[in-house]
Amino acid sequence: MGTWHIRKRINNMYKYRYKLKMNEADPGRAQFQERRMQAFKEIEARLNNLYPLLDNAKDETANYYKENPESYAVVYGTDLILDLIKDIETILKGE
Repeated sequence: MGTWHIRKRINNMYKYRYKLKMNEADPGRAQFQERRMQAFKEIEARLNNLYPLLDNAKDETANYYKENPESYAVVYGTDLILDLIKDIETILKGE
């Protein structure tokens, strides 16, 4: 067997060992992936908690404007909230 064939076989053995190492159980990777999946559950819970807060802010704003019909005051930063929601949508769409 020529030198080229020996080098090729050694290179193939190295690639095979590398693939084996990549496919072996990696507890760190498994923990990382589990934390990432748990983050989705936390995000969903926090989003669900926003609905009552949003309703409350809407009611408070309506009451404020009833009491102060001439007001241009910003009771809650809806522009900022909408910008943040658009950013989240952009992230989730992968844009």
